[in-house]
Formats: sequence, structure tokens, C-alpha cells
Amino acid sequence: MPEALWIFGYGSLIWDPGFAPAETAAARLDGWHRSFCMHSIHFRGTPEAPGLVLALDAAEGAQCKGLALRVAEAEADRVLAEIRARELVSDAYLERRLPVTLADGRQVTAITYVIDRAGPQYCALDFETQARTIAHAVGARGPNRDYLFNTAAHLTDLGLADPDLEALAARVRALLA
Repeated sequence: MPEALWIFGYGSLIWDPGFAPAETAAARLDGWHRSFCMHSIHFRGTPEAPGLVLALDAAEGAQCKGLALRVAEAEADRVLAEIRARELVSDAYLERRLPVTLADGRQVTAITYVIDRAGPQYCALDFETQARTIAHAVGARGPNRDYLFNTAAHLTDLGLADPDLEALAARVRALLA
């Protein structure tokens, strides 16, 4: 039997995976953290006015909590092609198969999209610059702030609250007030 296809969601894949998972489980990825370290020039910004989206950035001792989404075997090829078309729209992400630990203790290998630190969309911005960028950027999928607000809210609803995202969302709301 072929190994099940799992996809690790840590941003919009949590609230908009684009497919119906056969199984969904809270999961943890070690050695990586969720970060607004990727300029978005398509979905949440433009080349002239980039937004910011989340990526996984490597960091010793880091952990990222998200969702592991198992794809039904009959849909694996189609779903993987669709996810790749969405996530690899530019060369900012690198596709990796990484071990994740599910909430029930199982370990699975999941398709995971991590930042290419050598790529032109990688950025390391301070908190205030992130907030101002996210507050004002708009791309093909709408305002950058909606991406932040949706991700933070869904993580909280799932019991996986991310204090850094919550602080950033609060700052963006203050800037918009």
C-alpha cells in the first residue's frame, strides 16, 4: 500500500485547503516556525506593492503548530497538482517532505512548504514594518489583513493560538482604526 499523502497547513491551508481532507489532525513540526517572511506579489500584494504571507523558516529549537491534512488516496494526484499550482506560483517556497507529529502521537511525513531564504521574496522585517505592510497591501485574493485575521482566528478556534500572530493582528487593527 502506498504511503498516505499528508499536507501540513500552517497558514491559509488551515482555513482554505482547496480540498476535502480525508482526515484532519492538529500537528507539530519541529525545527521550523511560522513567519511573515515572504513578500507576496500575487495573492496578497503586487510586484509594485508586495504584501506579506506566512512561510516556514528554519530555526533551532522552534516548533510550528498547525494541521496535518490527509488526502484521500483516490484524490492524491489531483490534490497534489492543485496544491503545487497554488503554493509554487513563484519560486519563493521549497516543497519538502518533513516529519510532523500528530496530536495523538503518530508521526507522519507531510508535504510542507518552506521559505527559500536565497530567493528574492524572502524578507526579515521588524514587527512594525510587517504590520504596516499587512494593513495596506492588496492582491488578487484580497486584502493582506484578511489573510492575517483569518489565520490567527482559525488557529485560536482550533486551540493552536499563536501569540505572535495575535499581537500582529491587534497592531494591524489599531493601524486601521
